[in-house]
Amino acid sequence: MKERVEQALQHVRPALQNDGGDVELVSVDEESGVVHVRLVGACGGCPMSQMTLKQGIERTLMEAVPEVTSVESV
Repeated sequence: MKERVEQALQHVRPALQNDGGDVELVSVDEESGVVHVRLVGACGGCPMSQMTLKQGIERTLMEAVPEVTSVESV
């Protein structure tokens, strides 16, 4: 599951990097389906980061990896 999550994040990264940020995969809890990520660079302090996390990253991961139940920022 972790490999599939990492592959899905590769689709999100170019958009984040265009804005001076990025996303790091911290952990994947295969039992609960919760993925922990860290927004870095410009994304780390952006006021829109929660929307990016939930509407962009979480949606993309849930579509690509159906076992993902939520994405949390750490």
